[in-house]
Amino acid sequence: MNRFEYADSRLFPNEIYIRRDFGICLYDGDVKTNFESGELVLTSHRFLWGRPGDISRGYTCLSLFLRHIVYFEEEIPGPFSFGRSKKIIIHLSEAPIDKMPGPLDNSIYNYIKISFKEGLDPNFHTHLSDTIMRRIWELTPIMPLNHPDTNIKNSGDINKPLPQIKTRTGIIGIERSLQEQQKATDESISMAFQDLKKLMEVAKDMVSISKTISTKIRERQGDITEDETVRFKSYLMSLGIDDPVTRDAYKNSNEYFKQLAKQLADILEEPIKEVGGMMTLTDVYCRVNRARGLELLSPEDLLNASRQLASLDLPIVLRVFDSGVMVLQARSHDDNTIVDIIADLIKKKGFLTAEELAQSEGISVLLARERLLVTEKKGKACRDDTIEALRFYPNLFLEKDN
Repeated sequence: MNRFEYADSRLFPNEIYIRRDFGICLYDGDVKTNFESGELVLTSHRFLWGRPGDISRGYTCLSLFLRHIVYFEEEIPGPFSFGRSKKIIIHLSEAPIDKMPGPLDNSIYNYIKISFKEGLDPNFHTHLSDTIMRRIWELTPIMPLNHPDTNIKNSGDINKPLPQIKTRTGIIGIERSLQEQQKATDESISMAFQDLKKLMEVAKDMVSISKTISTKIRERQGDITEDETVRFKSYLMSLGIDDPVTRDAYKNSNEYFKQLAKQLADILEEPIKEVGGMMTLTDVYCRVNRARGLELLSPEDLLNASRQLASLDLPIVLRVFDSGVMVLQARSHDDNTIVDIIADLIKKKGFLTAEELAQSEGISVLLARERLLVTEKKGKACRDDTIEALRFYPNLFLEKDN
């Protein structure tokens, strides 16, 4: 506890707010202190601890600079510790000689414990690890509040909700994050396929009815006038039913996928050229099913048909990027031409993010990111991965004058 200092709870101009936790008790080593049931704020430079509401009101609080942290770990509970609060052990370096006054001048312990009475948020490990790894206090040292440049806008507000930041942490944190992402993905896919199955069941009956009526129109059966025939055909066309390729019409899957691939090329050749020569498979799925109306296509059939495009020498082909992203790409698409265009755009603007390129070119962020990565792979851009965003800058090594 002798590493803590009394400090103003206001953030410094170059200090960034990370997160806030409640119901926090502080221990000096293994000894519980009177600092309990408070709120703990993590910033890019410090830990701030105060009584509930004190920090947001700007009152004096306890401050611990992150530069004192050697490493931290979660306390392993004993065999009889059922129901006890989770604790984080923070190992500290020696207290500096010029330390400001604090709650304790001397301590026999070189570590403190943080007890979470309201439960330990799994993201706490991630945010603290990421903050310590980045060591922002070395890049942007704290500027005193009375410094001439304090008119600079504060880069964090402790009353705002936790910002979305990219994190890099240890193996446990990575595994936990991957498990959560996998669980969310599985749930989304299951729900999507359940809805798709129900929709296809309903659509099957409607398609059957529409085919029967279409047959009667062609055979001119019934008391349907010429005007009604034209009108009904226009309704069918608006639904997208224009003799789509279906599995029932073919004896084997191979022939079905080949014919479906040809239809994909007919439907998508012009739209793909209009969006710059390539379209993600997810966008293709939505566009094709809109065009097919009630005769919906499954994701598996779309993928299998897309794999037939290259062998049939059709004007579009399936391309898989190094990241695993799949797109349908026009054969006339030239990576070198696109790379040159993006390299010139980066040079004009100084730098580009995927979001900026997507907005500029009218394409998806995912596709914009892949194009920037291809430009980097060709050696015409350099990346800068920061806490703010992944930015791509011109490759100055290509300049003759440098």
